[in-house]
Order: sequence, then C-alpha cells, then structure tokens
Amino acid sequence: MNGSVTGRLLDAIPTVFLALTLVFVALRLLPGDPALVALGDYATPEQLALFREQAGLDVPIWQQYFVFLKDMLTFDFGTSLISREPVIDIIARNLPYTLELTLAAVLIGIVFGVPFGVLAAIKRNKAPDSGMRIFSLLGYAIPDFYLGALLLIVFSLNLQLFPISGGGEGVVDRLHHLILPAVTLAFIKIAFLGRLTRTSLLEVLSKDYVRTARAKGAGEQRVIYKHALRNALLPVTTGLGLSILSTLSGSVAVELVFNRPGLGAMLIGAIAERDYPVIQAGVVIFAFSVVVVNTLVDLAYAFIDPRLRGN
Repeated sequence: MNGSVTGRLLDAIPTVFLALTLVFVALRLLPGDPALVALGDYATPEQLALFREQAGLDVPIWQQYFVFLKDMLTFDFGTSLISREPVIDIIARNLPYTLELTLAAVLIGIVFGVPFGVLAAIKRNKAPDSGMRIFSLLGYAIPDFYLGALLLIVFSLNLQLFPISGGGEGVVDRLHHLILPAVTLAFIKIAFLGRLTRTSLLEVLSKDYVRTARAKGAGEQRVIYKHALRNALLPVTTGLGLSILSTLSGSVAVELVFNRPGLGAMLIGAIAERDYPVIQAGVVIFAFSVVVVNTLVDLAYAFIDPRLRGN
C-alpha cells in the first residue's frame, strides 16, 4: 500500500506541472491588461510602464514562466496586483469557508446517500428503490446554481429562515449561513452516492460467498452488513473521492449564488481583475487538493480491504 501511495504522489507531479503551465498560458492569452485594470483608464503610459516593471510583466514571457514556476514550487504566492495584499493572506481568509462548505456537503451526502443506497438495494424494485431512482434523476438534472437560487428564494427571501448572503461570524452564525449552501451542494452528492451504493451492493449480493452465507443460515442483517456492505464500499470510496473534488469545483457557483466568501468567489473576482498572482495561487490550492484527496482514497482502500495493505 505504501508503494501505491508513493506512486500516486509521483504521478501527481506531472499533473500539477501541467495545470500550472496551462493556467500560465491561459492567463497570458486572455484579453485585458492587468496594469490598466489595476490603475484605471486615466493612468499615464509612465504609470502603466512602472506598474508592469514592478509586477514583472515587462520581461519576455519565457522569463515570466520560469519565475512563475519557481515561485509556485516554493509556495511564494507574491502580492495581489489589485489590492497589494499578500496572496497568502487572501488565501488564508477565504480557504476556511470553502473547506467548511465542502466538508459539510460531503458529510450530508454520506449520511443520507449511503443509507438510502443500502435501503434501495435491500428493497429492490419496491417503493424505496423507486424513490431512490427518482431522487437520483432529480439530483443529476438540477444544476447547483439553480437549486441554490430556489432555496435562497424560498427559505431566505420568503420564509426568512436563513441569511441571504455572507459567511457569518462566530460558530453559530457561520453554521446558520452554511446550511443552505451545504444542502445545495449535498443534493447531487446524495443522489450520486446513493445510486452508486445501490449498484455496488446489488452486485456484491449476487456473489457466491453471499449465497453461501445465506445457505449456512446467516441472518439477512448479518449477510448485508458484515459480508456484503464492506466489499461494496470499495467503489463507493472511489466515488466519494470524485464527489469531494466535484464539491470543490461546484463550490464556485454556490459561493456566487449565496454571495459567500471562499476560494471560488475569490478566483472569479481575480479572473475579472486579471490578478495573476491570486489566480495562480488558487490553481495551486485546487491541484494540491486533488493530490491529497487521491492519497486519502488510497489509504481508505487499505482500511476497507486489508488485502491491499501489503501492496
């Protein structure tokens, strides 16, 4: 298992390198001058030239690229071109909001999705199974931003049960602000994990060793929860890793809908302002998240299936 984790980390190096290169090229191809955005339309040519020199934008692209790689690999994110604030401070201010939103959405998805999937598999072709399939279709069909807008209109504007915008201050207030965005992101997670759990468990229940356990007189609860569910969780673990990554990317739209601080809203604002250092730092954070999640999934495999621990 140690070799598998090490191999996954080594495989992540070219992925991160490619992501950094693509974002560097894409930023330089986008129309718009960061100096003009930062200083305004009335800036003089001398002021624009000085800004480009101070930001390192006056040297050839290839030199900018190597400076960019060195800074990113040493986690030197630099200073925002717009606010002149250290990028690391901007990240530190926004990252907790995205992490708590992602964690809450994934936990809701697990708590409701996996049991619903187990129930649908046990009650195959009955009412719970039909309900699970209908819910899955709705989960896949409704976009995050649309569901978020509906929840905002109903529960914030009409019923006034939840705040309209912001991230909150203090534990209780932040939890109050977190509920609607987390439910919005969790909706598709419940549908995805529920459907995946149902499919995986039904496949395991058809295996010979499950039939043998039943033939030996093992109770249905024991067959399902001791023999079948543990093996069915392997593909669910993979799906959970994908779900976490999709939640991180989906947080962009949700943070905008709920006017909530976070990495997604930070990146959208930075792209609009051509704030290269902030955008580059955001990409590094998301690429690093992919590496961490994939590594945790490998470790979870070893916990669920002891046969993988020696690999």
